[in-house]
Amino acid sequence: MISVMTADLRGLWVPIITPLTVDGDVDVDALDRLAGRLLDDGATGLVILGTTGEPATLAPDERRAVVETCAAVCRDRRRPFIVGAGSNSTQATMREAADWSMAAPDAAALLVVVPYYTRPSEPGIVDHYRSVAASSPVPIVAYNVPYRTGRGLSAESLLEVAAIPGVVGVKQAVGAVDRDTLVLLRDRPPGFHVLAGDDAYIAPLILLGGAGAITASAHLRTAEFAGLVRTALDGDVAATRVSAAALLATVEAGFSEPSPAVFKAALAARGEIATPALRRPMTAASDAATRALLRTLAPPPR
Repeated sequence: MISVMTADLRGLWVPIITPLTVDGDVDVDALDRLAGRLLDDGATGLVILGTTGEPATLAPDERRAVVETCAAVCRDRRRPFIVGAGSNSTQATMREAADWSMAAPDAAALLVVVPYYTRPSEPGIVDHYRSVAASSPVPIVAYNVPYRTGRGLSAESLLEVAAIPGVVGVKQAVGAVDRDTLVLLRDRPPGFHVLAGDDAYIAPLILLGGAGAITASAHLRTAEFAGLVRTALDGDVAATRVSAAALLATVEAGFSEPSPAVFKAALAARGEIATPALRRPMTAASDAATRALLRTLAPPPR
């Protein structure tokens, strides 16, 4: 077992999008500016190459450029970052974890998705995380997102994963605060971080003991989402209720079409990125969805 440092993952994490130029290349300059603005507006840190960053359709050299760019911004501001990793192959995930551990050894964690498509058993998934964590010098955060992977984890399996040395948290994105999430929050070991992965459920999950959120909606209204997470962590129910209610329209509009299409369209409309383009097979957001999201926002600064 490789020794890993304990990570503090409390707070608001933004899974940063990958801007593209009009020629379809990664727009490193826009990425640098956006990363800085998100941190300056109150994000605790960035998740680089999360699903929102479209890593599945980026070439290896592009993924490395995205990590290098965002990590440099985080280091400059003395802020943490998490790197997305993982596939439906345990051996490939172990190799990827080793590669990112060398390329970004100061990452707070690697966000490792539940193996998708092959639909392993829950014991197989637990063993997958045990193998990846044992080989990685960087802490691991499990990513439980059944609607993308086709396989979820019960409370009992989540607690097994939480007990694995080197696994320091889970991004829980199951579309609800369900029985399994409640049992995990009640019985998790000390220092294990449960992070909201569904933007609409940030408030209840944190108030019930969660450590924070990984929130695509916080590309917009970032300071307000940071305030929501902060009041929830402070246990201020009244303020949290007000913030959650005020932000719900942005969450609903942003996810009205496959993410990150609508968020990219809004960022482009506000002049933060050059184009709303996505890599195929993802397609651009509709005008109606973009307008609906923009209506939930304050006017951009002049």
